[in-house]
Amino acid sequence: MDFKPRNQKDQSISELRYTYSARNLWSGFLFGIGLVAFIDEAIFHQLLHWHHFYDKSTTNIGLVSDGLFHALSWFATVGSLFMFADLRRRKGLWLKRWIGGVLLGAGSFQLYDGIIQHKLMRLHQIRYNVDIFPYDLTWNIAATIMILIGITLVIQTRRSLLKMKEDASNAQ
Repeated sequence: MDFKPRNQKDQSISELRYTYSARNLWSGFLFGIGLVAFIDEAIFHQLLHWHHFYDKSTTNIGLVSDGLFHALSWFATVGSLFMFADLRRRKGLWLKRWIGGVLLGAGSFQLYDGIIQHKLMRLHQIRYNVDIFPYDLTWNIAATIMILIGITLVIQTRRSLLKMKEDASNAQ
């Protein structure tokens, strides 16, 4: 059952949340990816010089790969913020669901980076010339915690959506 949007002024908070629930989730997800990618790039690549996005070539290639990685993370961030602003303008922002999306995006990116890029593809490691196990463990556990909290928030808001849908059905 879909809510039929009337004049936006007439829509209740429940109807707006229902209407924009997916957009809240995707905006948060993209922002989470962009945020964690930015933190990774700024801290581990630029400030600490622990690695580049691609470490299997020269330092110059590593720097170019960092630049491309940084640009893509900012595209995700800027795109998500345009979606966020549109949600606020339409009065459809559901902050709890958006934060759930942020944590899902951040954790998913970090876990992907830690497992696929670090271990399977071996594009880079978190750090070199040290015992990598504590770094990998911390990286992947932090990612898993973000994902679990994000899933919890999304499930809670999903239950609210189902209740809204049920209440709308009962009202008719």
